[in-house]
Amino acid sequence: MFYFLFDCIEALVGAQGAAEIARNRAHPRGDFMAVVNYETRGHVAIVTLNRPDARNAISPEVAVRLADAWRAARDDDEVRVCIVTGIGSSFCAGADLGQLIPMMTGARKPENEWDHRLVSEPGIPSRALLRNFDTVKPVIAAINGHAIAGGMELVQGTDIRVACPEAKFGVQEAKWAVFPAGGSTVRLPVQLPFAKAMELLLTGDLISAAEAQAIGFLNYVVPADQVMAKAMEIAEKIAANGPLAVKAIRKSVRACLGKPEQEALRIESELSGPVFQTEDAREGPRAFMEKRKPQYKGR
Repeated sequence: MFYFLFDCIEALVGAQGAAEIARNRAHPRGDFMAVVNYETRGHVAIVTLNRPDARNAISPEVAVRLADAWRAARDDDEVRVCIVTGIGSSFCAGADLGQLIPMMTGARKPENEWDHRLVSEPGIPSRALLRNFDTVKPVIAAINGHAIAGGMELVQGTDIRVACPEAKFGVQEAKWAVFPAGGSTVRLPVQLPFAKAMELLLTGDLISAAEAQAIGFLNYVVPADQVMAKAMEIAEKIAANGPLAVKAIRKSVRACLGKPEQEALRIESELSGPVFQTEDAREGPRAFMEKRKPQYKGR
C-alpha cells in the first residue's frame, strides 16, 4: 500500500525543478535524528523509528530519513550489521495516511523538504521498506511492538527477527480495498507456508508474536525489555565473523531463492570463489590454528 500511495502522489503533483531538487537532496549522515535516529556502535548500525505518538507510522519525513539511513549503512565500510527498531509500544503501524491522503487527492501540494524529496526521488518509498534496495549487510529487526501493513513489510525485508510477546503482525490492506504493494505478495509466500501467507494477505487478520514464531516468521520472542539486547547479541556475533564471507553468504541465499538447483549452484559458485581469495580467508584458518581471535579487515 505504501509504495502504491507514493506512485499516486508522484503522478498528481509532478516533478520538481532541477534547482529545487538539488536544494532538497540527501542530508549528511550526522543529520539523522528526530523521527528516525541513526547511530553506530562498533560495526553495528542502529536505525530507530522515533514517532511513538503516531505508532511510528511512516510520514514523508520518516520515509526520507529511513531511506537515507539504509543508504548510509550500505555505504559505510565500517558497518557490518544493521538493526532496525522502534521507540514506544509499536514497531511501525505502516503509512501515515493522515499526511499521505491529502497529497494523493491533490488537496495538499508538497509543503516542505520531505514532501519535495518524495516527489523528486520516487525510489525513496521502496528504499525505506527495503524493497528493491539491498543494504548488502544483514539487517536484524528488533520488534518492540505491533508491525502492521508497511511495518510488517519492513520486517519482511530483514534477515533475522526478534520480537516482544505483545507484538502483532499483519497486512490489512485488503480490508481497506487497497494493495499491500511493499513486497508482501512476493515475500510472504516465500517466508511463510503458502496457505498461511494467503490467509493473512486475503483476510487482513493479525497474528501474535507466538504464532509468528511458530510458523517461522520470527527467530526469537523475548520480553520487551530484552528485545534490543538480544538483537545486539546476534549483531555482535555476526560482526565478529568475516565481513566479506557474511556478505557473500547473504547475497547467495537471496540470489538463489526460487532458482532451479543447477542455476542456484552456479550462482553459489560464482559468489563463493572470490571469498577464498581474500586476506580474511587466510586469516581465519590461521587464527584457528594459533588459538587466537581472528582480526578480519574486510579484504
